[in-house]
Amino acid sequence: MTRRRLSKRQIERIRAIQERRRERLANRPEQALADCEAETPPEEGLVVVRHGASLVVEDHAGALHLCVARQHLGHPVCGDRVVWQRGEAGRGLVSAILERQTVLSRPDYSGRDKPIAANLTRLAVLIAPEPEPSGYLVDQYLVAAEGIGVEPMLVATKMDLLDAPARADFERRYAHYCAIGYRTLWISLEQPETLAPLVEALRDQTSILVGQSGVGKSSLVKALLPDRDIQVGRLSAATGLGRHTTSAASCYRLPGGGVLIDSPGVRSFRLGAIGLAELQWGFREFRPHLGGCRFANCRHDQEPGCAIRAALERGEIAAARLANFHHLARGAGA
Repeated sequence: MTRRRLSKRQIERIRAIQERRRERLANRPEQALADCEAETPPEEGLVVVRHGASLVVEDHAGALHLCVARQHLGHPVCGDRVVWQRGEAGRGLVSAILERQTVLSRPDYSGRDKPIAANLTRLAVLIAPEPEPSGYLVDQYLVAAEGIGVEPMLVATKMDLLDAPARADFERRYAHYCAIGYRTLWISLEQPETLAPLVEALRDQTSILVGQSGVGKSSLVKALLPDRDIQVGRLSAATGLGRHTTSAASCYRLPGGGVLIDSPGVRSFRLGAIGLAELQWGFREFRPHLGGCRFANCRHDQEPGCAIRAALERGEIAAARLANFHHLARGAGA
């Protein structure tokens, strides 16, 4: 059958109809809640779940509310303090993101920074005897934490897998982190008493656990949150996501006080574009020597009169750390 050719006027009419439909779809969340804006006062709340376009906001009394965000608001994430208003059927409208104290981001597929979590005060980098730790990944996390002003710490899990000599060797391999001021904890879920220093370090903080796949993050989260199933049930009821709640970025309340953010976004973490000055500052043991090189644009490689390489020779900087700095500088184009 021969297709009927549409006239120019008919084509314009179809385009106009499609455009109106797109506008209605885009404005639907705000139109559905517009009536509440004049009737309900704005409140401050905490974003505790982010799953696609859905947000769950916790109010001052601890109640949970399923919300949508205004168009062009930005990218609210777990840990954000927001301004929101109540709507009908328990739904709300998030109208503003309050100023963030810190934000952990990673580049998306287009290279633009995408927030993962906001208002963090602690970042715990997990390593384990198995799988073999990646010092390069550890240093990426530490540079990110230093850059946003979050206190990082190193947590070695699964220490029960090592006998005494192997454990001593493992601890020696990562002793340089403790030497430059990073709190380092050695724990095992098979020895619950070893968790006490970590529990204390996370108390009254907003924290996130990061590390490569297989280090036992999920098991550690369950150990730190004995009521996690109850909390997941509350979040699931608020979102209607059911079993998908556990795959959404979520905030959990720690028993001793504080918040633990569990986000799938940290599984594929990497640094984005970063300048040389910022990268150098992210290596805290470099700081006493910055500005001491003969050349202002020194990259701490083969240049003569390099203060960083002199510190390396004196044992003040670990060779592995300088190697990772060079790797990051090449990868980030610094």
